Amino acid sequence: MAGRQLADKWLKTEALLRNPEVAVHVPQTRIYSGEALRSVLQQFGMAVIKPVRGGGGYGVIKVTQKGGIYGFTYMSQSRYFKSFDAMFQALNRTRVGRKYIIQQGIHLARIQGRPIDYRVKVVKQNGKWVYRSMLGRLARPGLFVTNLSKGGTQLSAGEGLRRSLGNVSTRKKRAEMRSLTNKCIAIMESAFPGVGQLGFDYGIDTSGRIWIFEVNTRPQ
Repeated sequence: MAGRQLADKWLKTEALLRNPEVAVHVPQTRIYSGEALRSVLQQFGMAVIKPVRGGGGYGVIKVTQKGGIYGFTYMSQSRYFKSFDAMFQALNRTRVGRKYIIQQGIHLARIQGRPIDYRVKVVKQNGKWVYRSMLGRLARPGLFVTNLSKGGTQLSAGEGLRRSLGNVSTRKKRAEMRSLTNKCIAIMESAFPGVGQLGFDYGIDTSGRIWIFEVNTRPQ
């Protein structure tokens, strides 16, 4: 049984942020506005904006600020501007849908220059949560989104961790991801009773820190 589904990324993020142990793994997230985007860029130099509803990498845009130059990348196309206002106007013409969130940009570990993230799927069977899969998703060359629907390559989590982090114990990192997933399952079930399947999208940065990008109640 599929169970309850919830499309709103902001509501799911808010639920995770209420737990201090989990909140440290959630990138700073704000409702989209010019002021919020400027603030995130000043703080981190990179932001990712995404529609509140939707998946498959649809409408996801990376925004950057470096040395007074502002830019954004949508799919494989990048554009650069000399002011925030000029960039923001062009960005608003490019983005799809109405409601967006802004997430702090994370410098993901890479394989041959291509970013990789991870999808962990769990389902509830006979009252217990069961792990279905833990996979790496390697971005297609030239893209920053890793979605398989956008040409990403699927790897086992172990292979992805070994090839992207090298000197880190893959067993330890997988166990860490599993422990974080168990905490998140409890939070999601408490906040949204009736969920029957969950897909967690994790990123691991260049220092080996795990970040929670998204929780899906209808994981593909």
